[in-house]
Amino acid sequence: MRSHSVITGIGPISSLGVGPDAFWESLQSGSHAISPIESFDARGFRVRAAGEVRDIKIRDFVPKSYRKATKVMARDTELAVIAAKAAADDAGLKTRGSEDSDEGFEIQPARVGCQIGAGLIAAETEELARAVVTSQDDDGRFSMRKWGTENEGESGMNNLPPLWLLKYLPNMLACHVTIIHGLEGPSNTIMGAEASALLSIGESARVIERGSADMCFTGGAESRINPLGLIRWDYAGRLAPIDIDDNPADICKPYDSGSKGGLLGEAGGMLVIESESHAKNRGARAYARITGFGAAQTPRPYIPGSSALRTHDDIERGLSASMTLAMREANKRPEEIDAIFALGLGQPVLDGMELGAIREALGNPATIPPIVSLAHRTGNTMAAHAGLMTAAGALCLKNQSLPASSVVYGDPTPRNPLRTVMICSPSLGGQSGALVLESCN
Repeated sequence: MRSHSVITGIGPISSLGVGPDAFWESLQSGSHAISPIESFDARGFRVRAAGEVRDIKIRDFVPKSYRKATKVMARDTELAVIAAKAAADDAGLKTRGSEDSDEGFEIQPARVGCQIGAGLIAAETEELARAVVTSQDDDGRFSMRKWGTENEGESGMNNLPPLWLLKYLPNMLACHVTIIHGLEGPSNTIMGAEASALLSIGESARVIERGSADMCFTGGAESRINPLGLIRWDYAGRLAPIDIDDNPADICKPYDSGSKGGLLGEAGGMLVIESESHAKNRGARAYARITGFGAAQTPRPYIPGSSALRTHDDIERGLSASMTLAMREANKRPEEIDAIFALGLGQPVLDGMELGAIREALGNPATIPPIVSLAHRTGNTMAAHAGLMTAAGALCLKNQSLPASSVVYGDPTPRNPLRTVMICSPSLGGQSGALVLESCN
């Protein structure tokens, strides 16, 4: 990049904690944040525990004038809004979403963009059920005629809530964040499964680089902890059965052939990034500098349980290419990477492909840097996950510490000083991204 962006605000909202301080304390403590699902009755599901975010109310994170709009926010949107508020506060910003008494740097709306990674938002089963029960035929089976409105249809679908569609469009995350904070610069929504947040952060850095904005709200948010989301991800073969009494540490073991599979979580992983000159001029604290970004696509992504045969020797080519591109742009040699923050879902074949890509991108060295993963502690938080990993990487650089409990592969002892880390992620759909962060110390 010709001009660098710096991370000046982080808003990690996950089962490990709400806000940067709680998140960092949990990273250091080594605690697992997987527990029995409470948001709905998970009896009858193979997966009965996940990484839930608890004890938060969306009304506490929006201006009083905006609280009515929270009624049409899906869980994913709530997480994005809360995480964006945390990141803005951490960056010391005063936006349209701030209280009149709040102090901070008053943003220039037209110079602030917003790029957020999102997933396929699952509809609430209760809302769907109200409409579906009015669309049954005389035998109690679902009838398209009773559901629809054409050709003498009886319009069961009209029993959906009036603003139903506006609740579940993926761009609603960025929509609400931009309205609340008054962000009038370039805005975008990127859907790339686990790579979503990373691709969004890269896009934000490009927006700032080309001079279209001075700063951006960026990252991702998603929740799959609902009946439809849980079933979909279980059928995709990425989850291990886990009961309420199981120890999650015995289930998900990243880069371990004995791992039983992945876990599920929900999160918001949002950042505030800005041009280095803008941050310096306003006296902002910088966690880390973004110096390289790369993205690529794997033509035939592997889905566990599919007919496509893959082995531990297969390599996630898109991820390898992304890492190579990111290092090239950052002008970094593989031996200069001090730590890697990777997906590490605990699904053995996927982990093997990911590890193969890391080795290939680094030139197949005898040893590789420590690999940090969060998925065994938070669950796979999908579109939010790379946002959480980037927040963790920035905190590690700022504090010059690598939490040993999060190092899942390689020597847990970090290099001293800790100068450069890489965040990387493949995804279910084959999209991949990589980001190089450097210390500002």
